[in-house]
Amino acid sequence: MAQTRPIPANAPARSANAQNVSFVASLRENWLYWLILIVLVLFPFIIGWLSGDSPFGTPRGDRMVMRGESVYAQSVLINIFALSVLVMSYNLMFGFTGVISFGHALFFGLGGYLMGIILEFGGMDPNIGLIVALVVVLAVTGILGFIVGIVSLRLRGIYFAIFTLAIAEMGWLFFRGLSITNGEDGLNIASLPEWLDPARNRIMVYYVGLALFVLTFVLIRRLVNSPVGSVFQAIRENEERAQVLGYNTLHYKLFSITVAGMLAGLAGMLLAIMNKEARPEILNVSVTVDALLMTIIGGVGTFTGPVIGASGLHLLDTFLREAVVTIGPITIDIGERWTLILGFIFVLVVLIFPYGMVGTWQRLRMRFKRSK
Repeated sequence: MAQTRPIPANAPARSANAQNVSFVASLRENWLYWLILIVLVLFPFIIGWLSGDSPFGTPRGDRMVMRGESVYAQSVLINIFALSVLVMSYNLMFGFTGVISFGHALFFGLGGYLMGIILEFGGMDPNIGLIVALVVVLAVTGILGFIVGIVSLRLRGIYFAIFTLAIAEMGWLFFRGLSITNGEDGLNIASLPEWLDPARNRIMVYYVGLALFVLTFVLIRRLVNSPVGSVFQAIRENEERAQVLGYNTLHYKLFSITVAGMLAGLAGMLLAIMNKEARPEILNVSVTVDALLMTIIGGVGTFTGPVIGASGLHLLDTFLREAVVTIGPITIDIGERWTLILGFIFVLVVLIFPYGMVGTWQRLRMRFKRSK
């Protein structure tokens, strides 16, 4: 008869100690992420303290008016959260799986428009309507991502990119011509729950956006560092080789495109909540091109690159677009030449950081470690 080895009495203690050591090691490895998270959680109050404004707005009678430096800073960060989620989702598909698409804005726009239609015309309590909208957006963007992924079996490379561009243009024309969405004027969303109305409770929208941003970052990082993520990157490097190794690349590409589409839909919901409207512009191909540029500038196939690219370009767009620079007798209106300036910034960044800001930094750091 086989003998069983007795379990040491201190085994639970060892296990607990191992977990504590692992947690401490994780804190040391990810200390910068934790620091940034703490700063973002406290950000409205830090800006409020520095400016002397309340992060909850300016009191006027029995209600709060959304004015002040802290409230404005929250608005900027909410837009950055939405853009970062969009760009991170695009990077999952393009940077980690190697699937280039010019139709990612379709998922982004669907999130805003579907939520607006359900809240405005669903006849439900706003809280129930928001839950229904969340489920519908995830379902529709997931199904659409699956269908787009099926097409990727037949079309690859530039042909797949052109196909996604075509369906995105169809979506843009459809919602722009739909009577209930007010065509080119866009759909006003006035039926948001009071607790999530940016005109009444901006700070709550900020924390919802922060939660979505953090969850998206953690999800993509966990996914890419898993065995599934290893297959994603194998497909990106050489899809035929991955097939020879026995992987069904279609299944993995389907998964990547579907998850990316669902995350982009959530980003569209967040932006529509912040703006209280959904406009045809969020379905435009320029949104996808912006996501591509932000990914390249930050670093293709990196975790923090898309966030840096989205944050940097949005901050430049926010604070420089309306600027007027005077040099001697010459006056330059930045807004009139913004596209040209953006192109110059892109070329400059690509020349200085050929692998994106984060990608180039990672390569330089690895080279420095090897030289020791």
